[in-house]
Amino acid sequence: MTEGARTDAFLASSCNALTRDEMAEDTQTLHRTPLHDRHVALGARMVPFAGYEMPVQYEGILAEHRWTREHAGLFDVSHMGQRFLVGPDHATTAAFLETLTPGDFQSLGLGRMRYTLLLNDSGGIIDDLMVTRANTTDEDGTLGLVFNAGRKELDDAHVEARLPAGFSLTKADDRALLALQGPDAATVLARHCGAALSFMGATATAFDGIDCHVSRSGYTGEDGFEISVPAKDAERVARTLLAEPGVKPVGLGARDSLRLEAGLPLYGHDLDETTSPVEADLTFAIAKRRRVEGGFPGDTRILEELADGPSRKRVGIQPSGRAPVREGAEVVSEAGAVIGTVTSGGFGGTVNAPVAMGFVETAFAKPGTKIMTRGRRGDEPAEIAALPFVPHRYFRSKS
Repeated sequence: MTEGARTDAFLASSCNALTRDEMAEDTQTLHRTPLHDRHVALGARMVPFAGYEMPVQYEGILAEHRWTREHAGLFDVSHMGQRFLVGPDHATTAAFLETLTPGDFQSLGLGRMRYTLLLNDSGGIIDDLMVTRANTTDEDGTLGLVFNAGRKELDDAHVEARLPAGFSLTKADDRALLALQGPDAATVLARHCGAALSFMGATATAFDGIDCHVSRSGYTGEDGFEISVPAKDAERVARTLLAEPGVKPVGLGARDSLRLEAGLPLYGHDLDETTSPVEADLTFAIAKRRRVEGGFPGDTRILEELADGPSRKRVGIQPSGRAPVREGAEVVSEAGAVIGTVTSGGFGGTVNAPVAMGFVETAFAKPGTKIMTRGRRGDEPAEIAALPFVPHRYFRSKS
């Protein structure tokens, strides 16, 4: 077996393991996205993921990973929870959302989006999500939300239980969501859509005459776009993009390895309801104003951790050998003490080496610290690494 085949086998098995955990226990029939038939026609290997039947790979995880870094990959992320939080006006809607998260949405500009965290009363992360304000005042009072697929029902219940009178949370289950990621993404999209966006920008627009909503962010570390379209139009948009010479379909396997290289956490693995934003190295999501005012769930714990430091931190882990380290492996100090746990592990197709993330005691979190990972192969040498493993290449406007 070649190294690429071994890597694909490892990543696919890891993906299958995480999907079993993320499927609802009572799910008897898997949901399908509007692009299911297109995935099958393209020869995708389909697996259960968060209650959906999703493509884990087409050509191969390693090949799809590298194609996205070099050209553009098309991802089906229609399983994510697209929602609209509707209130009387922007200030009121933003103020309500701030009671659930540590973000600042009152200052969110037209056509801008922001990453944030739903928090529980102990400061743990219920979910991480994107929040978008429309690019015109016509829809002021409405904020677009995108929840993680495996958390969207819980998120819905959490938000709905706290909605003030006159507010609503609308599910946009009649829409599909595609992500176009990679250095060729902007050039490709420009041939079909006139959206001129900087990083974390969003707008309503049209794709070859199809009404859509486009944002520019991404979960791979590359420049990229998210395209929300009516479900009935999803296959037409996907076919058009895949007809472009620089675009190939990419599955969950490469999506996971790309985000791992980019140092981006995945809910259910690197984030959960016991983990705070400070421990998770997501302090950028705690707005400056909120650090002074507080007023968000778990603010006592989180503000104390900001001031005094947390007891553990999310870090990058660079194994010394060629074999990837699996999620759940213990992290051990040179003295032999267990100091943490690996939460994500795989093979970095760009760095051409295994990479991992996990949590360790703060005293051992400095990059360059020598450690061991303890798994089924015994203790293996590694070191704490700075994140990301691959520099982000998001598009920043020069204006």
